[in-house]
Amino acid sequence: MPTPRERPELRIVPEACYPSWEAVYDDNVTWVYRLLYARLGSRSDAEDLTSEVFLAALRPLRLSASVAEVRSYLRATARTVLAAHWRATMGREITAISDDVAAPDPEPAEGAGTAPQRVAAVLAQLPPQYRRVLELRFLQGRSVRESATDMGVSVANAKVLQHRALRLAAQINEGEPR
Repeated sequence: MPTPRERPELRIVPEACYPSWEAVYDDNVTWVYRLLYARLGSRSDAEDLTSEVFLAALRPLRLSASVAEVRSYLRATARTVLAAHWRATMGREITAISDDVAAPDPEPAEGAGTAPQRVAAVLAQLPPQYRRVLELRFLQGRSVRESATDMGVSVANAKVLQHRALRLAAQINEGEPR
């Protein structure tokens, strides 16, 4: 049992705004890290991207913003950082952050109405294991660990399956031969 000196000090952050950048970080770092870890399944990647989120948000974020505005901005920044990470590692922008409410695009992109049918068509062409890992990870928003458990494979195997499935799905979507 920790002694009183070893217990972390709890602070109340005012609802109106944060008193300092340290308070912004302390109040939000845990949920940002958990959000990224749930999407990546890698502690080191989640730690790196959490740092990137706070570094990216530091300059444009103002301390006079309300707590809700700060959290909303950090969530948007996390989505952008995650998209950049997926684009760099997989060659595709893939993000799925739950509880995210975004304003609809003023004019939907051409072919946006057929996206579900195109996704279904690509998934139908994938081998069963590839299809299953993509459905769990991106359609159901499950973590790598949860997906691996559901599929009865190791986390490392689920990561490999996901990587291969994304590459093959991209080739199928672009009409390249398999």
